[in-house]
Amino acid sequence: MQVTPIDRDRIAATERLIRPHIRHTPVITIDTGDFGSPGPKLALKLEFLQHTGSFKPRGAFANLLSRKAPTAGVVAASGGNHGAAVAFAAMRLGIKATIFVPKVASPAKLDRIRSYGAELVVTGEAYAEALAASEALVAETGALQVHAYDQPETLLGQGSVGLELEADRPDIDTLLVATGGGGLIGGIAAWYAGRTRVVSVEPEAAPTLHDALKAGRPVDAPAGGVAADSLAPRQVGQLMFPIAQRYVAEAVLVTDEAIVDAQRRLWDALRIAAEPGGATALAALLAGRYRPAKDERVAVLLCGANTTAVDFAR
Repeated sequence: MQVTPIDRDRIAATERLIRPHIRHTPVITIDTGDFGSPGPKLALKLEFLQHTGSFKPRGAFANLLSRKAPTAGVVAASGGNHGAAVAFAAMRLGIKATIFVPKVASPAKLDRIRSYGAELVVTGEAYAEALAASEALVAETGALQVHAYDQPETLLGQGSVGLELEADRPDIDTLLVATGGGGLIGGIAAWYAGRTRVVSVEPEAAPTLHDALKAGRPVDAPAGGVAADSLAPRQVGQLMFPIAQRYVAEAVLVTDEAIVDAQRRLWDALRIAAEPGGATALAALLAGRYRPAKDERVAVLLCGANTTAVDFAR
């Protein structure tokens, strides 16, 4: 079977395909001191402002616009954000969608999926069990499976984040990206292709890419922690792994406490209510797990904000 290359030319072509359906999200520059941590200025890519509250619609639209869905529609398994994105893209394009999520999915994400009219199935304790259930439905009905991270179109769509960021901020030296299954960092790393340092950040409780790079291949890793609904697959994707081996400069780990602290500091400084996975990349800087060199120009991707942490009734 021929494998679609994940490279700059195809990412650029995919970005042109999905452009009418996605938002070009902004980049802001702040002083690191705004977070109470002395350091250089920092660029923040506000990808949580994307449709559905995360970067995921890029890959969802890439799949649904370039792969023909049968009458049975599309099926996706997700910790929540990918499911919401597939449901949203399917709604916009008039396609039936069935979304499987594990019991750890947050209420905010479940509400998103329901609001887009998809059939929602909550099953299993972790993402891997929801994925298995979705695959069984695909085998039974012939529906189109839209994988959250291990699908060429998914990586190509997520790679458009890198294309946008480079267009807006061509001066950055390093980009910190939160990693789960690896579709986002795989696509971005393929776009930059070593021209900008791409650093993976994961929770200590779900060190999926960290352990894979250490082992030299995707391996089973723990799948827990505060960001388990977005950054805790059993393994990273087979498609992204060789990209990561070649183009991801470093994989660092952060504690759950550091992630929650980053969430609090984002809210205090910028009134950004990030979900745990969305704050994980910033946690590496604030907790000192990634220490920039003098004059290093660093950007952080804030990738998701599907949380019920803010109570507007108070």
